[in-house]
Amino acid sequence: MNLIEQTIKDLETIREQKPLVHNITNFVVMNHSANVLLAMGASPVMAHSTEEVEEMVSLASALVLNIGTLEPKWVEAMILAGKKASCPIVLDPVGSGATKYRTKTAKNLLNELKINVLRGNASEILSLVSKETTTKGVDSVHSVDDAIEIANTIAKEYNGITVAISGVVDYITNGKKAYKCENGHPMMTKVTGLGCGLTATVGAFCAVQKDYTLATIEAHGFYGVCGELAAKKTSNPGSYGVEFLDALYYCGADELRESLKIKEV
Repeated sequence: MNLIEQTIKDLETIREQKPLVHNITNFVVMNHSANVLLAMGASPVMAHSTEEVEEMVSLASALVLNIGTLEPKWVEAMILAGKKASCPIVLDPVGSGATKYRTKTAKNLLNELKINVLRGNASEILSLVSKETTTKGVDSVHSVDDAIEIANTIAKEYNGITVAISGVVDYITNGKKAYKCENGHPMMTKVTGLGCGLTATVGAFCAVQKDYTLATIEAHGFYGVCGELAAKKTSNPGSYGVEFLDALYYCGADELRESLKIKEV
């Protein structure tokens, strides 16, 4: 399989089909994640009320769960939507390891729902197994390499769930096959919500590519290339956020063929 050409094909499918991605996400990133999905060609909906999530998720092509700003009602909504969903589910355990509540919630979601993709930084992934792992707020204090063994363990224990660890070099595995992505730029850490936007992007790719591990590496590669394109236009975080959204809109076959650095390992 040619990973670059498959990524191009799946991105084109997203732009043609405009899959509905249902996000139950956090207050900080709602607007940004919606704009990320719109810019790349998908259709976002932000619905978290327990009164409507089951109905909404029945219309969706992917469900994205993000625990960034937790409240009990939102956790209830995530459980309701996740149990009703017939589409792929992507979980972002934002800040897991920082507090007992976040860690417990992330573990409960992982155990109660059929999660297809788990995406987080190294500390977040480690916290789902180790009782002693902590994060610096929502930031990682570990490297991707620190979490690779645990990621493979989680993938095997949860029946081939795809686990993605984001970092300087992203690592994605389902316990049987694994990929690495070397795309991205340091400026991506200077804009709030870019990590959560990546999770939403994974949801969009999973909506059109049923090999969820492949979809996840495609999303990381595409997103990283957009980060590199934006960095060519500016070196300031305010304008970088704008340039990044623009890159999501115009990045296509030519840019991906020139810059995409994803590989199976």
